[in-house]
Amino acid sequence: MADTPLPAAPAAAATAPVLRLSGLRKAYGVGTPLEVEVLHGIDLTLAPGEFAALIGPSGSGKSTLLNLIGLLDTPTAGEVDVQGTPTVGLNDAQRTALRGRTLGFVFQFHHLINAFSVLDNVMMPALLGGAPRDTATRDRALELLDAVGLARHAHKRPTELSGGQQQRVAIARALMIHPPILLADEPTGNLDTHSADDVFTLFRHFNQTFGCAVLLVTHDPRIAARCDRVIELLDGRIVADRANPVS
Repeated sequence: MADTPLPAAPAAAATAPVLRLSGLRKAYGVGTPLEVEVLHGIDLTLAPGEFAALIGPSGSGKSTLLNLIGLLDTPTAGEVDVQGTPTVGLNDAQRTALRGRTLGFVFQFHHLINAFSVLDNVMMPALLGGAPRDTATRDRALELLDAVGLARHAHKRPTELSGGQQQRVAIARALMIHPPILLADEPTGNLDTHSADDVFTLFRHFNQTFGCAVLLVTHDPRIAARCDRVIELLDGRIVADRANPVS
């Protein structure tokens, strides 16, 4: 059976948000005595090309929120609108299709596939999205590897690279589909200070070069201070949302 096509997004101005959260709630154990709500009515928008940090203590709901934004989980209530498309009513195939063409992910653990070469790892999102394994796809992946300084390592296995290099491969992989939104969950959490600075510089470079909006979850105050906007989450609620004059 063919996948159900996505509903057409409404016509919108170029300045319309690439992400809009409305009254977003998430609870676990719904309908049981152990039901607990971890997100309590989140309202948030992200503009095209915006570079924002999401901060908050452990247990504040940051990863839960990122999973909802990334269409990896569904909310208990509210709406997640991605590129003008409301997502709550989408079926699994539609959510997968929308995620595959609009969202890039970089996690604290790079999740590279060690059985494949670095080049194959970078090409993977495009191939899974139906792109042919041709010269154009390969050249796009090599261009991204060159941009992160790793083109000469294209045919190595991820295990042959350092932790910082592996995270740079993960960034190249996330950008393979030209996503309008790049989500990063503690991408520098396992890196030393020098490698973390290198990875942040790459995020900023691609944000400025491709115009992709970036939402970066971090515990590192140095990283948050270099973002244009800082959104603070506490106990499942946004308690601060401010422009960063230092960035």
